[in-house]
Amino acid sequence: MSNNRPPAMFIADSRGLDFLNSIATPVDVPVDWINDGDGLVDWLAQARLVPAEELEMLSTRAKPGELDAVAEQARALREWFRTFVRGHAGRPLGAEVLGELDPLNSLLARDEVFGRIEARLHDDNHGLALRTTRRWRSPESLLLPVGEAMAKFVCEEDFSNVKACEGHSCTMVFVDHTRRRARRWCSMAICGNRAKQAAHRDRLKHRN
Repeated sequence: MSNNRPPAMFIADSRGLDFLNSIATPVDVPVDWINDGDGLVDWLAQARLVPAEELEMLSTRAKPGELDAVAEQARALREWFRTFVRGHAGRPLGAEVLGELDPLNSLLARDEVFGRIEARLHDDNHGLALRTTRRWRSPESLLLPVGEAMAKFVCEEDFSNVKACEGHSCTMVFVDHTRRRARRWCSMAICGNRAKQAAHRDRLKHRN
């Protein structure tokens, strides 16, 4: 990863929320995976939101500083969306929030998505399939699949199940899809394990 960033974390069960988690503190030190243009390209590649060939083409054609400017827009979009999610987490969304979603609708209105007939992949009969793709006209178009992921999250997920990780100083959010809606941590391997260790130390301290 550029700038020695660790691999991005996708723990939210929603790409729209994973975008919010593109800044987090996985191991003590905060990491912003989209703090520059290269980071944004890396994150989009790991999220599989943009085809690799399109990322390469846009990166090659971008003017100096252009990708960094798009990353700045992405960070502003991320923090606007964080405010929206935090403001509504824990209860279902209704039509009354539509006005708050104007920034997202404005982004979606810039999209150029179209269908195309292609060879069906992994088909021994070599059939045809109608696939959806988009025109990648400029580096700013890298924001379009992010906007689509955010919109899908808003429209398809129950905000009653949106939770913040209970880990100390953790900023990650996720959709709780567990059967009993009992998920507490972004990851058992990170915050869950830390909580277990802290509880164990607390028990030992009280024994002495």
